[in-house]
Amino acid sequence: MKAVFEQLNTEQSSSFIFRKFDVPKFDAPFHFHPEYELTLILKGEGQRYVGQQVNDFFAGDLVFLGANLPHCWVNQPIENKNASAIVIQFGDLFLGKGILDLPEMNKMKAFLEKSKSGFEIVGKTKEILTEKIVTLQLKTPLQKIAGLLEIFDILGNSTEIVTIDDFFFEHQYNQAETARFQKVFSYLIENFKEEITLEQIANIADLSPTSFCRYFKNITKKTFVEVLIEFRLQFACQLLNKTDLPIQQVAFESGFGDVPYFNKLFRKHKNLTPKEWRGR
Repeated sequence: MKAVFEQLNTEQSSSFIFRKFDVPKFDAPFHFHPEYELTLILKGEGQRYVGQQVNDFFAGDLVFLGANLPHCWVNQPIENKNASAIVIQFGDLFLGKGILDLPEMNKMKAFLEKSKSGFEIVGKTKEILTEKIVTLQLKTPLQKIAGLLEIFDILGNSTEIVTIDDFFFEHQYNQAETARFQKVFSYLIENFKEEITLEQIANIADLSPTSFCRYFKNITKKTFVEVLIEFRLQFACQLLNKTDLPIQQVAFESGFGDVPYFNKLFRKHKNLTPKEWRGR
């Protein structure tokens, strides 16, 4: 899976994109675009990848992503059940030139600036916005614009917002460095369940193994192995939560070739054994 630039084609009759997906599997790759994005998961569960962070997502997941922040959702397909989401995307055209410089837009302007790190919306704010987003489907284009402005007002004034990845907010990298980051994490998302050698991942980044280790630790504050283990354990938790697979098979499906090693790592990171996690 390669992080790709997504060209969003807004129609001349619309300043934003409003789409609803109802599919067996979310198939968008790890991608990015200059538009802002508000995504509401209506049905489905799996892993949400934003920047360098991987988190579980479930129905009701609501996130706001800033410009050029790589992201994708990977759901676990369930027989005869589709995954569903509403995605709203907009760029500078939607707000218009100079709108963000108005004093009334100060909070929204600050919100958009900080959204480079991505936000998860929680609590009562999520409940309120979920209802408003769902009802937008029935609105006329002009009513949708009014509804979106109301949503932005709520977001700009809410404290029920959780940062997803501070890395993208705190660091400013040039285009070549950003492209390298995207290549590395795209490869991880696609292949974390397989054996990945240091030489393989260093080659993806066009670096020597030694230079790659230094580069990776600099941008994540973790070693490559630590991040790989996090990806695998997150997936293992999903399997333990939602399947009846034997723990041995969960270990193998998640990329661990040694069950005792899997059990040891799981307890170290989750403070529970896999069996205790499932029983919880």
